[in-house]
Amino acid sequence: MKEHNLSSAQDFILLGISGQQEQEDIFFILFLFIYPTTLIGNLLIILAIRSDSHLHNPMYFLLANLSLVDIFFSSATIPKMLANHILCSKVISFEGCLTQMCFMLALGNTDSYILAAMAYDRAVAISRPLHYTTIMSPRACVLLVVGSWVIGNSNAFPHTLLTANLSFCGSREVANFYCDIASLLKLSCSDIQFNVKMMYLGVGVFSVPLLCIIISYIRVFSTVLKVPSTKGVRKAFSTCGSHLTVVSLYYGTVMGMYFRPLTSYSLKDAVVTVMYIAVTPMLNPFIYSLRNRDMKAALRKLFTKRISS
Repeated sequence: MKEHNLSSAQDFILLGISGQQEQEDIFFILFLFIYPTTLIGNLLIILAIRSDSHLHNPMYFLLANLSLVDIFFSSATIPKMLANHILCSKVISFEGCLTQMCFMLALGNTDSYILAAMAYDRAVAISRPLHYTTIMSPRACVLLVVGSWVIGNSNAFPHTLLTANLSFCGSREVANFYCDIASLLKLSCSDIQFNVKMMYLGVGVFSVPLLCIIISYIRVFSTVLKVPSTKGVRKAFSTCGSHLTVVSLYYGTVMGMYFRPLTSYSLKDAVVTVMYIAVTPMLNPFIYSLRNRDMKAALRKLFTKRISS
């Protein structure tokens, strides 16, 4: 009996990344490496920042929160994908599907706003260094992080409630390895015009932090170009280089995925989602630690403490 017949009428079928069993086996092995690396890498960033008093400043506070979001972001989809592969199942319940979609929307938006807060932090540090401690006070940093979580969740709940009220009377095969909003809307037999408008409104909300990042770096570059010292220019770019790399990876894949018509989505897009769901959260700790002397020193200190204890 086929798996489709074994599942409940309310269940969805996750088609995976490629739809081909041989390729799915390769992706399973890949994810089996990526997920623990993501957890360990981001946890090390958080522990290093927490244990080293030299890193108790706004930039690293925001970085620690970005690492925390990346852990949750990867955990919302990858464990389910790994479990399904081990159990030779592609089934996810209707409730599980909506929960997964809600977490992905909330965490994706939170991630983008924390990246915007980090860009703002760099802009203030470079363009207004004398007022930096006043502007980026502990209270301001907490408000930026809390605001990121609130906006992220506020943008996710309406989409989840709207999707929960849709009817799915045809195919329930989700063209991805997790439940994303675009794939679910394509499966619905209800009138989805309002949902699609809300989805693109959500994309607009998602674009706000990107606009903030662009404005922040225009301010950074305009300030840096006025600096006569070459050493000062190099130092400014070195502190921003890691963040720019992460922003490019994250927004490059997200824009390629969601900034286009709903009708163009297909199973091929699942490969693109691997980049921002799995690869980018895994690479973030390496990008920030390898290009940052303070972070490398904190990680060495952390390892030394663990070995000596």
